[in-house]
Amino acid sequence: MSASPVQPQEAAVRKVRGAVLERIGGERPYATSRPIAVRELDLEAPGPGEVLLKIEAAGICHSDLSVVDGTRPRPVPMLLGHEAAGRVVECGPGVEGLELGQRVVLTFLPRCGECRECRTEGRLPCSRGSQSNAAGTLLSGGTRLSSHGTPVAHHLGVSGFAAHAVVDRRSLVPVGSDVPPEIAALLGCAVLTGGGALLNPGHATPEASVAVVGLGGVGMAGLLTALAIGCRRVVAVDSAPHKLELAAAWGAHDCLAPAEAEEQGVQADLVLEAAGHPRAFETAYRLVGVGGTLVTVGLPAPGATSQIEPLALTAGARAVVGSYLGSAVPERDIPVFESMWREGRLPLERLVSGRIGLDQVNEGMDALADGTALRQVILF
Repeated sequence: MSASPVQPQEAAVRKVRGAVLERIGGERPYATSRPIAVRELDLEAPGPGEVLLKIEAAGICHSDLSVVDGTRPRPVPMLLGHEAAGRVVECGPGVEGLELGQRVVLTFLPRCGECRECRTEGRLPCSRGSQSNAAGTLLSGGTRLSSHGTPVAHHLGVSGFAAHAVVDRRSLVPVGSDVPPEIAALLGCAVLTGGGALLNPGHATPEASVAVVGLGGVGMAGLLTALAIGCRRVVAVDSAPHKLELAAAWGAHDCLAPAEAEEQGVQADLVLEAAGHPRAFETAYRLVGVGGTLVTVGLPAPGATSQIEPLALTAGARAVVGSYLGSAVPERDIPVFESMWREGRLPLERLVSGRIGLDQVNEGMDALADGTALRQVILF
């Protein structure tokens, strides 16, 4: 596909309405303290290598909540949202491989393609991408958002909780127009992280037994991926009965509370830890069978620790692998999951537990923190 011509700019600055986190660590419920304000912002036109998008859908993820509650501090004010999908409105100079109106998935870890980490086939996150994410800037540098002249930080290079976004070309992957916006949004985070962990470091096959510890959006995406692969036994582990009921309805062979899984001596070839809690990591570790692998994608609070028995690693030839964003290369892996969805093997619609408007974002954070939601999707 040839490069799209740069479109004439209607205005150097566009007014957009977005959800801005103004302070971190606020008191719950967020519906009362309202740390996120929905207000009008200025959005600059895309520069070289950048793209203006009309956002269609954005998922509310724990990585958003972890900024709100202060678990993972970021610069504020910050326009939140990192799991999103939209359509191309305008391409900056030098952008290739896109067409106007094309639907794209946004990914929260852009890859520069030049650093040492980018040459590890997804095993390590891009160093430049990680640095820009921590600073609240785009991969190409700086911010394109402001309010009354004050810069507003980007969340993980995306800032999808707004009607429009300017992102680096390397933060998006095109998908077919038949992929609904809410499904396309999930492909960029929940599915890449949970499903990617099984396919990439986990090397899951139909012959493998799989246990998933932590049934949030990422864990459930991993569960659906294991079922899509046809793994011979899929065990769902969570402390929330309603999530275990969902997993059972979706086809999991065993659905157990953490204590039950340990008491029954569950042993799996591949264990996915997606809870982001030290105790969940310990449970997941104990479920790894001889010669098996634990892939951990959860993000606990900095400084959190777990206790494990090192001898079990050596004597049982077990492995523990950390995986960020499912060790994915988005442009390689998103089409794989897109095809699995299109073939009917990966029913991602099941992950959507609610559809809300932008003005309900604080209430959406409460639902996520309470564990009552898998993936709430903000529709624009």
